[in-house]
Amino acid sequence: MNTGFTILASGSKGNSILLVSEEAKVIIDAGLSTKALEARLESIGVSMQEIDAILLTHEHHDHMSALPVLTKRYQIPICANAETAKAIMEKFKTPPQFKIFSTGETFSFKDLEIHPFSVQHDCMDPVMFTIKTGQVKLGFCTDLGFVTTLVRHQLKNCDYLHIEANHRPSMVHACPRPMSYKQRVLGRSGHLSNEACGELLREIAHPDLKKVFLAHLSQECNHPDVALSTVREILEKEGIELELDIAHQDKVSTSVEFSPSSSNDCLIHASSALDEGEIIENKR
Repeated sequence: MNTGFTILASGSKGNSILLVSEEAKVIIDAGLSTKALEARLESIGVSMQEIDAILLTHEHHDHMSALPVLTKRYQIPICANAETAKAIMEKFKTPPQFKIFSTGETFSFKDLEIHPFSVQHDCMDPVMFTIKTGQVKLGFCTDLGFVTTLVRHQLKNCDYLHIEANHRPSMVHACPRPMSYKQRVLGRSGHLSNEACGELLREIAHPDLKKVFLAHLSQECNHPDVALSTVREILEKEGIELELDIAHQDKVSTSVEFSPSSSNDCLIHASSALDEGEIIENKR
């Protein structure tokens, strides 16, 4: 595919996104089986052998389940922070090649400028990413129970967003799941509701925001039409028009391709880099 990104899967059964720049092909999370991930990549004309690295947000199964097989079969390096790397080490019979970044420190990988920022979720040191390629800024942000000032700040001025709209609270309360599940999902370290997603977009929307994917929808406590209508209603009250789409769980979502003029522009490199074959931790 041309430069751009494709959401391969989004939801509690597995998450993965392919990002293609002029110099790199990276995957953000690998929460499907290796076979399923290979098949979804092949459906858009990309082979696993082409993948340069995997960016890992956190250690939950729906974000890393393919890693033990993937990294052994293809020797693809994993970019993660130290706490997340420690949390997943027991899953590997053969230690993978880690490229360690520091949360909050921007780093470069080939022509990508990557910023991992903290979110509130129930794991060791969860991060989400903003990524710049050429003059395009992308924001990928799911698996958070609460929108902090830091999250708002990091997601400003993005050209494309992949934002969690996990549930409708009333559907969580009405579902037959145990109370512990409901408390987790609705808590400040759980998942973002449709309403919270809409409020976040209301605050950070700007004229150059080209498209927003509503992501990580609960199959039990949400529905695409519910998520879209809820977010649109919040935005329309402020006179904001955004192109919204759904990041699907069971199929590859609509691909986004960057225009040549935006993807070919010179990239200002980040303050530190992850060099191939090395384990590097950025210094604060």
